[in-house]
Amino acid sequence: MPRLRQIPRAEVTDKGTLKLYDLLFGDRDPVAEPGTDTGTRGDWWTVFAGSPDILRHAAQGFALYRDPVRKLDPVLRELAQTRAGWARGSQFVFSQHCKSLRGLGVSEDKIAAVPHWSVSTAFDAHERAVLAYADGLVLDGGRVADGVFAALKTFLSDEQILELTYITCLYEMHAVMSRALRTEFDDRDDPIVEVAPPEGFNARDFLDTGR
Repeated sequence: MPRLRQIPRAEVTDKGTLKLYDLLFGDRDPVAEPGTDTGTRGDWWTVFAGSPDILRHAAQGFALYRDPVRKLDPVLRELAQTRAGWARGSQFVFSQHCKSLRGLGVSEDKIAAVPHWSVSTAFDAHERAVLAYADGLVLDGGRVADGVFAALKTFLSDEQILELTYITCLYEMHAVMSRALRTEFDDRDDPIVEVAPPEGFNARDFLDTGR
């Protein structure tokens, strides 16, 4: 379950939040009867409903990146968003945007290769530049090599690069928040834990064996 309280329909007083609940869940209480058409529990929405103005701001961000006035090719946008989810370790963001790529007609080979794009031949030069840029933003904290940026400039305008940068960073934020709050598919225990030693093990054994 998420780490923050979810807001039941009966407690929603904000008209914008109620409209989103209606759109996503019909007349159900999404806390008592979770689930969305995309297969998620929907608890991202019910957690964010705890602050209606933050929920509204986030929803406006979703509308912004899908607005038809955007200049950036949606496939390039989704490649970067999907890679951001993978790189930041968010199963929720990664999984949802794999679906978005599929909806845009991207091949299964390319979708499957996003985690290992740097050694894959599935992507063309433009796609590889976008994926490299996404890694620079997410994994290197914005320390993007000049060569990567120069590659982007050969086929994207300044406005398109700004859109790509903003949207990718927006989804890194969502990936981080989803993991921290344990919403949706990021409600998972950390896999890095101590593995129990064998019976009779003594800590000195490491020194005795040289391991």
